[in-house]
Amino acid sequence: MTVIFIGYLALTLGLGLWQSLKTKTQSDFVLGSSQLPGWMLALSERATGESAWLLLGLTGFVYATGLSGIWTCVGCLLGISTAWIVLARKFRREASQYNAMTMPEYFSSKFKQKANTIRILSTVIIVFFFVFYVGAQFAGAGKTIFKTFGLDSSWGMIIAAAVILVYATAGGFISVVAVDTLQSLLMITTLIITPIIMLVLVFQEPTTIGEALRQAGGGRISLTGGLTGFGAGLLIFNNIAWFFGYLGGQPQLNARFMGMRDDRNVKIGRNIAVGWTALAYTGVVVIGVSAVVLFGPNAVQDPEMILPHVLTHLFPDWLAAVLLAGAVAAMISTAQSMLLVASSSISQDVYNGIIKKGKAKDRTLLFISRSATLGIGLLGLTLALTTSELIYYIVSYAWAGIGCSFAPAVLLSFYWDRFGSKGVVTALSTGLITTIVWIVTGLDSDVTARAVTFVAAMGLAVLVTLLTKNKKN
Repeated sequence: MTVIFIGYLALTLGLGLWQSLKTKTQSDFVLGSSQLPGWMLALSERATGESAWLLLGLTGFVYATGLSGIWTCVGCLLGISTAWIVLARKFRREASQYNAMTMPEYFSSKFKQKANTIRILSTVIIVFFFVFYVGAQFAGAGKTIFKTFGLDSSWGMIIAAAVILVYATAGGFISVVAVDTLQSLLMITTLIITPIIMLVLVFQEPTTIGEALRQAGGGRISLTGGLTGFGAGLLIFNNIAWFFGYLGGQPQLNARFMGMRDDRNVKIGRNIAVGWTALAYTGVVVIGVSAVVLFGPNAVQDPEMILPHVLTHLFPDWLAAVLLAGAVAAMISTAQSMLLVASSSISQDVYNGIIKKGKAKDRTLLFISRSATLGIGLLGLTLALTTSELIYYIVSYAWAGIGCSFAPAVLLSFYWDRFGSKGVVTALSTGLITTIVWIVTGLDSDVTARAVTFVAAMGLAVLVTLLTKNKKN
């Protein structure tokens, strides 16, 4: 088990460093010079989009809450499908038209009246929330390595962070997409093989899934968590609300759309991404509910450890190691992509766009991108080592702050000619403030910030635009 796991980490590091030899320019580092094939970008987008949140957070959430967790899967599947079917082609064309390599660069190029304000505000949102997001991935990797080898979870976080930072800092987008492709295949293997084997074992048990969920209590047998009326509707809405963050609001996912060669590659990527997602979320639900049957509702103290628990108890050591590598793959893929987007915003949008007015030397930009990648990674690691928050909830907060700030601005920019720079600033600032206020005051426990942030940002952006006489302002 140790040999296989170490071999996996070595393969990841080697592949990333090998691909880093292709990174010669800032364009290579940020977007791979838009020369990577669609199928690779699709697998990369899925690996990036799912993270520790899917393999640890969501499996644990379904295990702890039962069938009501399905609504989260529904919301995510709808959001991912909408992003690929409706928005991906538009992203590629808009990025090409405005010669943009990042989301802040796109907004500031299209809405020049408040370009610097947009660049700074976008970068603040991305860096602030991505530090938390990266920290969640490091924490997830630490948990998995702890379960595998019995090491202190802190050492697991440090090991994962070290592997990621070496090749992400060296190779940027090209290295990240290459490693993501491998990671995505590992992840989907874990989410197909594990539930199939678990279902076979469940059918051999005297207790059915329904009976086990009913006996476990806590409303696990109910699609509404045992709630009725308004409470049931609110639970369903809060879980489906993950949908809003996918509507153009995730810069790390949008980068894959923007990096597509042409519309044909977008179509190939769409088919792969949607199919991958349907299989993955089905697997998560099966793992969560089957674990209740096979191990009972209290098998682990931390529900987010249920997948490592399942793998180490049901499979031979060598296979458990391979499948656990799939779990760590999810975390590594997301962390490296977050680091890349955040560092690119600092180098491309703040340094080159504001300080140097687009005249920075390419070598200098590449150095700043790599330095920022390392710095943000160390901040994320520090957060992971000092927080005890569950992965599911950390990612939920970051998802609201990033996704539901950018999504309204993206949608209005794409589909409303009157929308202008004041609307962009309004959407971004409203999203940032609403998310922080909603979570700090505890209101998120009633109505999720993922929905409130989107509605508030969209509503105020529309209102400000309507009140602005000159549509170009």
